[in-house]
Amino acid sequence: MTHPTQFNSLKKPLLEARKTAHETCRLFNKSPSKGNLKRIKSLFTQCGEGVIIEAGFHCDYGSQFEIGDRTFININCTVLDAPISEGAITIGSDCLIGPSVQLLAVSHAVNPIERLKKENFAAPITIGNNVWIGAGVIVLAGVSIGDNTVVGAGSVVTKNVAANTVVAGNPAVKIKDI
Repeated sequence: MTHPTQFNSLKKPLLEARKTAHETCRLFNKSPSKGNLKRIKSLFTQCGEGVIIEAGFHCDYGSQFEIGDRTFININCTVLDAPISEGAITIGSDCLIGPSVQLLAVSHAVNPIERLKKENFAAPITIGNNVWIGAGVIVLAGVSIGDNTVVGAGSVVTKNVAANTVVAGNPAVKIKDI
């Protein structure tokens, strides 16, 4: 698991960048046309061929979000990415992202005094190739999920997941090898 890096999301340029990304997402969700999907994809660092994103998609910035080829993102996906490389979210090729999945590369301080500063902490999320993430899964900052893995519906992924495994639960634990 990667250690988080601090950044201030309340700085004016970041507020503006987030506002732009949110408006692009709202437009797509209101009217999920090919043109609006193209606008969503243009926010990303990289978006591969044949990527499908269903309505209900939300990202904070998109500028550190990368998706491989032929990945399917189902309805109501929330991507809390950061505008710094330490908060990047990478999804490999041929992945299936279930409905209402949350990829949360951004967090806040646990210490209440530090939290008053309103600083954010970010750590990357990396999802390998041919991964199936079931409905309602939450993936926390700093987590890597290996190739060919299945994450069971409703799981909360708090630690790295090895390739070729099935994990499930809160927190997600290994159920079996594939």
